[in-house]
Amino acid sequence: MSGDESVMVEAAGAPPGETLDLMTALQLVLRKSLANGGLVRGLHEGAKAIEKHAAQLCVLAEDCNQPDYIKLVKALCADHNISLISVPSAKTLGE
Repeated sequence: MSGDESVMVEAAGAPPGETLDLMTALQLVLRKSLANGGLVRGLHEGAKAIEKHAAQLCVLAEDCNQPDYIKLVKALCADHNISLISVPSAKTLGE
């Protein structure tokens, strides 16, 4: 992903027709998901949601220091046709 990507988002958190970058749009989606009880966090909960086919999107931090975790998440997403987005840091993802 390049930093200059932009997405047209017409959501409740943004004015209609406003162009947002990918990270800002992702933050809006994650906040709404958290508010509606649809956000799962962590490796164990995430793997269970992917296996149950309850997941629609998976977000993975690129700075994860466990290569086995990265391989597992990528393999599960590929096997179950789940979209995978990588973010630069876990701190950014936590925000």
